[in-house]
Amino acid sequence: MSRLLWVLLFAGLQLTCVRPDDDWGFFGHRRINRMAVFTLPTDLIGFYKSNIEYITEHAVDPDKRRYATRHEAVRHYIDIDHWGVYPFEEVPRDWTDALMRYTDIYAVDLNGDTSHLFGNGQFARVEFSLDSRKNPYRQFFQQNILPQYYEDEWRIDCDSLNALLAIPIDCQAVFAIDRFSEYGILPYNLERVYNQLISAFRYKDKRRILQLSAEMGHYVGDAHVPLHTTENYNGQLTNQVGIHAFWESRLPELYADKTYDFFVGKATYIDDPNDFFWDATLTSHQLLDSVLLIEQDLRDQFPSDQQMCYEERLNRNIRTQCEPFARAYHERLSGMVERRMRDAVLALGSVWYSAWLEAGQPDLKDLEIKELTRRELRIQAEEKRRIEQGEEKGRKHAG
Repeated sequence: MSRLLWVLLFAGLQLTCVRPDDDWGFFGHRRINRMAVFTLPTDLIGFYKSNIEYITEHAVDPDKRRYATRHEAVRHYIDIDHWGVYPFEEVPRDWTDALMRYTDIYAVDLNGDTSHLFGNGQFARVEFSLDSRKNPYRQFFQQNILPQYYEDEWRIDCDSLNALLAIPIDCQAVFAIDRFSEYGILPYNLERVYNQLISAFRYKDKRRILQLSAEMGHYVGDAHVPLHTTENYNGQLTNQVGIHAFWESRLPELYADKTYDFFVGKATYIDDPNDFFWDATLTSHQLLDSVLLIEQDLRDQFPSDQQMCYEERLNRNIRTQCEPFARAYHERLSGMVERRMRDAVLALGSVWYSAWLEAGQPDLKDLEIKELTRRELRIQAEEKRRIEQGEEKGRKHAG
C-alpha cells in the first residue's frame, strides 16, 4: 500500500479519535525546537528566546495540517529505498531535476488516442541529457509544468510542446503526471522552506520568520528519523507495525527528560544547504537496518503479552510498548535516539543561523509584526514563486 493511500485510509480515524494537542508524538518536535534556541549566537538568541513559546508550540503545525491538503504529507518523508539502494544515484539531489526525471508526459492526438511521450528520463522524439543544465526540456519543464505543481491537473499547450520537439505532432491536448512526489519530498522541502526563511529574514517579516522557523524545526526533526526515509515506514512490510511511534515517540517520552543531554554546542554556518539536508536524510537511512533488526530480535525474545501494555494518559487507556520491552530496545540502540535528537537540535539552530546570515544579518531587536507594503508583498510573492519552482537558491554568505 502506498504511503499516500495509507494516509487517506486512516485520516478519518486519526481526526476523530485523537485530538492534535494530545498526540504523544508531538513531544519530540517541541523539544527539538525549544533546545535549538540555545545553540544560537548572541545576535540571534535574544529574538528566539523572546519567542521561544511560539517556536515550541508551533513545532507541530505541519502535522496538524497533514490531512488538510494532499501536498503536506509528502513533505515529511522520502521513501528513498523505492528508487534503489544507497547512495541512490537514481535520485537527483536537485528538486527540478528529480521531478523532471520522474514526470510522464502524454499527448492526445486529433483522433483521441493517447501516446506516451516522456518518462523514465527518455523523450520519444528528441534526445538530450537530463543531467545537462542547458538541455531544452529543463527550461520547458520550468516554464510549463513546475508552475502547476499545486494544481490537480498538469496541462500543457500543444504549441509549447511542439516548440521543443524536433518533429512536431498533431495534438488536441497534452498532460503530465507526477510519478515522484507520492514517495516523499522531504530533503527538497527542507531546502524550499530554508529559502523561504531567508526571504522572511530579508523583509524582517516577524510573522513569517516565526512561522517558518517553527515549521523548519518539524521538517528537520523528521529528516533525523530513520523511518521517515523508507517505504517500510511503520514496519508494515516486516510485520513490525507500530515501530514508527515506538522509536520516534515512546522512547523519547520515557528517557529524554531522564537521560538525554540537549546542550549540543553552538550553531554553525551551513555552506551548502542542499548537501546538508541530503546528508541528514541519508545518515538517517543508514541507521534503518539497526532500527528494524534490533526491534525484531526483541520481539522474538519477549513473550507477546510482555510487548504491549495499557497505560492511562489524559484520562484514556492507551495501548503502548511495555516499559521493560521499551527499555530493552532503548539499550540495544546504544544511544541512537538521543544522538539523532541532538543532531536535529544542532542542525535546526544552524539552519536558523545560516538563513539569517544569508539575509544579510538583519537587526531583529524590537521587531514587531507589521504589514508589508504592496511593493514588498509583490517582491516577496515573486521570490516565493521562484522558490517553489526551484529557481531561488540561498546565496553564499559574504564576510
